[in-house]
Amino acid sequence: MTGKKITPSRRELLGGATALAATATITSAPSSAATEKDFSDRAVLVTGTSSGFGRLTALHLARQGANVIASMRNVPRPEAMELKDIALAEKLRLSVVEIDVTKDDQVARGVAEAERIAGGPLCTLVNNAGIAFGGPIEIHDAQSISKIYDVNVFGYQRLAKAVLPGMRAKGEGQIFNVSSQLGRMVLPNLGLYCSTKFAVEAMFEAMAYELAPSGVEITIIQPGGYPTKIWENGSRNFEALLGRVDDERKAAYEAHLTIARGMFAGDQSTDPNDVPRAVAEIMAMPKGRRPLRRPVHPTNTAGPDAANGAMAQIQAAMLGNGPYASWHAAVTD
Repeated sequence: MTGKKITPSRRELLGGATALAATATITSAPSSAATEKDFSDRAVLVTGTSSGFGRLTALHLARQGANVIASMRNVPRPEAMELKDIALAEKLRLSVVEIDVTKDDQVARGVAEAERIAGGPLCTLVNNAGIAFGGPIEIHDAQSISKIYDVNVFGYQRLAKAVLPGMRAKGEGQIFNVSSQLGRMVLPNLGLYCSTKFAVEAMFEAMAYELAPSGVEITIIQPGGYPTKIWENGSRNFEALLGRVDDERKAAYEAHLTIARGMFAGDQSTDPNDVPRAVAEIMAMPKGRRPLRRPVHPTNTAGPDAANGAMAQIQAAMLGNGPYASWHAAVTD
């Protein structure tokens, strides 16, 4: 007996409390030693690569041989040149294309260019581009609500819609969606951000069932707290929002606003490379065995594990019989 933990299948995870308890020890981020793969046959489009998880994922997969198309808005920009310089120095197959995920025309052009670079349909999409806003729900206005949903929710659907015809024609593909543990749990002062991640969770679980006959798989990545630039940018978004809030609401939420200002530091003790390592590990799994969800954090996964397990059982009860049964079985293994 080696003591090595064996990851249960998704069908086994639906089996009850024993399997649910086991997930708390097996779904945290994989070690770097376990994720050295050969992806020389994969063409991968990653969104939001100017910083954070997107940049790290693009480099990690390219260093493992993938043909990576890294997208970001407002190209040319220094972050794009930096990625190109690294690719040149390390002889990586890494290209940069311009995609603002809120613009239909840029999404269409960017995906077409990515497919041209790939020489055909993409193997993998990593939906990652995102923004954050803090503050009590009441202080948000149409501008902040529209902006965060346009990026975090509609942007993910735009990219998926653009890549799916090629994947469907190929009969295979995978779409990763970087969500958050806050797509399963709710924090005051981050309720608007949570709501976008709850939307991602629902949208792409539904899409996983809908795509089951096509051979295209969906995985939702649920990071915990990590020090990425989204929190620095979120602080700026929050301060800009406060400039539009009336004095009565500022006074009503004074204590909350003080707390909100401290919520954008991120967890400085964690390694954001946990996310690209998790993506690589799942990409390397056999087709049909890739998980629908993966919480990622070195210590804090018990909450999303419990939520995921409970919801999986509810979904199984609701979809396990009737017209959706075969599609549900294909997603849950």
